[in-house]
Order: sequence, then structure tokens, then C-alpha cells
Amino acid sequence: MIHEILPVGMLRCNCSVFGDEQSREALVVDPGDEIGSVLRALARHGLTVTAIVITHAHIDHIGGAQKLKQATGAPVYMNLNDTELQKMMAVQAQWLGVPTPEAVEIDAAANEGDKLLVGATEVRVLHTPGHTPGSLSLWIPAEGKVAAGDTLFRDSIGRTDLPGGDGRQILRSIHEKLLPLPDETIVIPGHGENTTIGREKESNYFLRGL
Repeated sequence: MIHEILPVGMLRCNCSVFGDEQSREALVVDPGDEIGSVLRALARHGLTVTAIVITHAHIDHIGGAQKLKQATGAPVYMNLNDTELQKMMAVQAQWLGVPTPEAVEIDAAANEGDKLLVGATEVRVLHTPGHTPGSLSLWIPAEGKVAAGDTLFRDSIGRTDLPGGDGRQILRSIHEKLLPLPDETIVIPGHGENTTIGREKESNYFLRGL
């Protein structure tokens, strides 16, 4: 499977482009900004977007979704527990001192147990709340990868001091949904370097005792 990670926007959100070599179908995760770069990556591989998935409704992850939707016609998936947060785009933009992005209409709810296809490759939706109420992770068994949004980072976990954050809940999500994945699973966090489940079990200070 084709996989490009594009750090976009002022907060360098990791936008992932997953593409199937045979069907040339693609799924884009967290198009927060710099949609021109995303479109160039898609064109470089000859990919057509069939789904856009938002791991959570913070501006750095969702800010460019409407532009990408307009450019590709692809439906946007998000967990609806983040609807209230999505309505706070103007407030979030004010926090960062950036213009308010154009609001995106969510086409489909993404819930625990849902499955999306990129060509023949299955992408499983895991509901991993805590950073936000609707935070998602996307597990791709055939690739041994999980796009964890801002739930799990290399040597850290997502912050829980913003509206809708819950410190106990994020640890429960990580313990119940992410740590059971194979140790060799590559974790693509919402920001920063990739890691693995095994590495975080061993060295992540925040997960001690889980």
C-alpha cells in the first residue's frame, strides 16, 4: 500500500494518504491544512480519494477538510461525539491566531467497529476518546499500522486539558484499544515521529502501570 505522511499547518499535523496500488483508491486522514500539498501527493501516485477521515475535530486536523472535499468530492467521516467541538472552529482559530476555516459538512458518522476499504485493504475504526470525546484511531491490520490521531504519541499521550478532554478516559482508550495491538504495530501519531506499540509499552512514562 502507498502511504505518505504530510506534516501540515502551523502545528505540523500528520496528514496521512493511504493508497491502493491496484484500484488507485485513496483514504486521506486529517487534512488539517496545505491541501495543495495533499493534492500533489495524490496526483503523484495517480490516486482518487474515496474517503476523508477526521480523527478528531481540532482545527489542525480538520481545518482543510472542506477544501479537500470540494477538490475531490470524497465523503468526510468523523465521530459525531466531536460535533460540539467542530462547532467551535472560530474559537479554536482565535486560540491560534489564524483565520477560521470553512466549515465542513460531515457525510457519515465513524463509529467503533466500522470498516472502510481502500481497494481491498480493510481499515478498522477504533473509538479512542479522551483527547476529545470523538477521537478515533484507524487500524489497518494488513499493513500493521494504526493512525492514532492525538491519542498516542512517541513517548507521550494526547493532552486532556482542552474542552472535552478526559485524562482517565484517554488512558482507558489506550489500554483497551491500542495496547492490545501487536507489539510490532507502527503507530502514526497526529504529530511527530512514528513509533510502535511495543516501544510505547516499554518506554512511555505515561503508560506505566497500564
